Amino acid sequence: MSEGEVFHEKQRLELCAIHALNNVLQERVFTKETADDICKRLAPQCVVNPHRSVLGTGNYDVNVIMAALQSRELAAVWWDKRRTVRSLCVSKVQGFILNVPSRVSLGIVSLPLRRRHWLAVRQVNGQYYNLDSKLKSPACIGGEAELRTFLGEQLSQDVAEMLLVVRREVEEDGSWLSSNDAKE
Repeated sequence: MSEGEVFHEKQRLELCAIHALNNVLQERVFTKETADDICKRLAPQCVVNPHRSVLGTGNYDVNVIMAALQSRELAAVWWDKRRTVRSLCVSKVQGFILNVPSRVSLGIVSLPLRRRHWLAVRQVNGQYYNLDSKLKSPACIGGEAELRTFLGEQLSQDVAEMLLVVRREVEEDGSWLSSNDAKE
């Protein structure tokens, strides 16, 4: 990847959690095999692993994402949607992984079903990008103000959730939250 390029893995099977991890890290670190190994470590005695699809196509849960980030000395902090995104200390956050509702389609036919989908957002070269693996290419969100608007819109969906990807020390000291909000 040359300077100025934005790393962006595209959707394959139900591997959006892996794509979101790699996109937020801006390099290919995790594969289906590494995610499956994490699943086995999380539930070693289970014949049917509760952390992935029984079909073996992916569909990994939040526990796999959290364990994967921990293996890189990072942490995932669950964002309490009762807070406003203005209370985020964005400079302390390496990236965002969102879990949002997603339409199911067969070819060009959209089905009346909704599934969950993981996507990544992060800053690259001073701009924030939506690195959703279902997009043809990264979508530039803009600066910090546009990021907050984007995150607010995503979180306004009833079932949307957000994880902050931070260094472990940022998780421990709570500096991902602006100092005004941390006192409340």
